[in-house]
Amino acid sequence: MTETPHLDKAHIDEMVAGQTIPMRFLDTVEAHGDLVALRWKTADDAWQELTFTQFADQVARAAAGLAAHGLGKGDRLMLMIRNRPEFHVLDTAALFVGATPVSIYNSSSPEQIKYLTNDAEATMAIVEDSGFFESISSVRDEIPALGKVGVVAASDDGNGGADFTFDELLGSDPIDLAEAATQASPEDLATLIYTSGTTGPSKGVMIDHYNVCWTVESLKRTFALDQYAGKRIVSYLPMAHIAERMMSHYQTLFLGYEVTCCPDPTQFAAYAGEVHPNIMFGVPRVWEKIYGGIQAALATDPEKEKAVRDGVAAAGPIRDKMTWGTATAEEVETYEFLDAVAFSTIRGLVGLDQLDAAVTGAAPIPAEMLSWFRTIGVPLSEIYGLSETSGPMTWEPYKVKSGTVGQPCPGIEVKLDADGEVMCRGGNVFRGYLNQPEKTAEVLDSDGWFRSGDIGEIDDDGYLKIVDRKKELIITAGGKNLSPSNLEAALKMIPLVGQAIAIGDQRPFVSALVVLDPDVAPGWAAGKGIDFESLEALATHPDVVAEIEGALVEVMEGFNNAERVKKVRVLGEEWLPDTDLLTPTSKLKRRGIHARYADEIESMYN
Repeated sequence: MTETPHLDKAHIDEMVAGQTIPMRFLDTVEAHGDLVALRWKTADDAWQELTFTQFADQVARAAAGLAAHGLGKGDRLMLMIRNRPEFHVLDTAALFVGATPVSIYNSSSPEQIKYLTNDAEATMAIVEDSGFFESISSVRDEIPALGKVGVVAASDDGNGGADFTFDELLGSDPIDLAEAATQASPEDLATLIYTSGTTGPSKGVMIDHYNVCWTVESLKRTFALDQYAGKRIVSYLPMAHIAERMMSHYQTLFLGYEVTCCPDPTQFAAYAGEVHPNIMFGVPRVWEKIYGGIQAALATDPEKEKAVRDGVAAAGPIRDKMTWGTATAEEVETYEFLDAVAFSTIRGLVGLDQLDAAVTGAAPIPAEMLSWFRTIGVPLSEIYGLSETSGPMTWEPYKVKSGTVGQPCPGIEVKLDADGEVMCRGGNVFRGYLNQPEKTAEVLDSDGWFRSGDIGEIDDDGYLKIVDRKKELIITAGGKNLSPSNLEAALKMIPLVGQAIAIGDQRPFVSALVVLDPDVAPGWAAGKGIDFESLEALATHPDVVAEIEGALVEVMEGFNNAERVKKVRVLGEEWLPDTDLLTPTSKLKRRGIHARYADEIESMYN
């Protein structure tokens, strides 16, 4: 077995002993009460905000209201709310009455709502609006444990049938938060995070207060900033996802971030342009979109595009040396000149000019793309972890090696099993799957080691590289084991390609479906004088197919002949998150894609 050096778990255990989320939140309120905690836009596009003191007041009132409606110690509260301030208030308030808040994806169908609410044994639910209320109402009779259902945004005719509204909760007399904080214990469940369900029914990942306190402390030691309070962050990913919950909710409660709530993920770029965040987390598709948008903008000015391309080529090696402290004074001066005349302008235009850290995770990102962002001065790094590890397992925000996911975070042990499966142990590892001891035993042994299901490699410096999901490796008809994610990352470096899936299990060779990038393809076509009515039509144009097939040869050069993608089928329909093709965080649903495009796949082998 390959194993990384043991880091100091015992020290972090000592630091968080006896702590709970409510206790840490009250510490933050006491230290930073006057700082802005939450910001959001109203319907008329005006900004509003709450300081930490005001945030705490709303928590105290909401907690009183929840208790009056019957929520108490050991109960579970289901939340179906977009990224808006009320989520933070309600989630925190539930903890102050000893309950466990559980978020589910806002796109959940009535059947999914029924399954998740029953599985979590939730006794109360709060949904955002009348649409969500109708969804849960349609299956309410099939959720026997569910009592009251509240709504955040009341309809014009009042409650719209809900048992209470958020505003009614805030009308309650506030509880004493210091006294109420004693309701929670470190071993109490802080939340349930439901897995994406790509390999079967969703499982409830049990994360307790100790897990959260421990993980935030580990991340803080990894980050090592001079200060955290007041750092700006945009919250836009679903709160049902551990990365968003850890980044913009728990860390805000503990460290005092200023969170701007963005309820529509498609508006993130616009929000970032206004907020200029200091810390940003994005799944790879977010970074791919930003990259594609920049490339499309540059393509309208060939001279500028060439200047930036040449600048990146010259600056890339220097940036790598600067990362490791080996650049000469002359090289640093050259980089600073290129940054001043080109890169700083690009960062400013997309609102990424004030970042202390930019993080990608939840799925692989092309190493070349990560390097490109770092070259233009965006301090992008890749983090690795799962819901079962409370988010992070490995991360190195500064000494970045493109193509790796960093070293183990402080206090976390990481090793590879004999078959290369990544395993870890630490205070971040979950308590198990709710009511599924057999599933828990499959991934968590008696010594506390968690099996990730991912295949990895660890280099001499302790940096982890993820090869692929253990269950997603392609085995060709010739018996060759291949990593589809590595091939897909290479395919997405073709400028016209926004999304890709490698095909080849039990096939004579590897092929791929590739989707035109909707931000790049129209500009490319205009530059070539190609008229088209839709992206679907453009995908079949001979010039488009020829351009992608020509670039295919170049991006496959790093693979051996058996691994290379030999044929591609170009598609014009963008794959959207939270569909039968992608998870809510844009991971590929391979079975769904194979089923949707069965004819297109067969055509490449006939």
